[in-house]
Amino acid sequence: MPKNKIVGKNTRKGSNKATGRDYSKDKKYQATEERKRYRAALNKANRKAGTYGNGDGKDMSHTKSGKLVKESQSKNRARNRGKK
Repeated sequence: MPKNKIVGKNTRKGSNKATGRDYSKDKKYQATEERKRYRAALNKANRKAGTYGNGDGKDMSHTKSGKLVKESQSKNRARNRGKK
């Protein structure tokens, strides 16, 4: 048997093998310059609002008009995660 061969199947909830999800396309998409600038702008807004890294559970959220407002992370991320 070759060294470091993975034996068995990772069936833990959320694992790539268990869900059948391939993250390689997501990885490429998130590495584009456009997405990097988008994340940088949100981080900058978080710093300006004083919520970056202080553990208050707040995020900057986009409104329909394109403005950024402070909102709880759980509500913001749950709404934008897509439908299953």
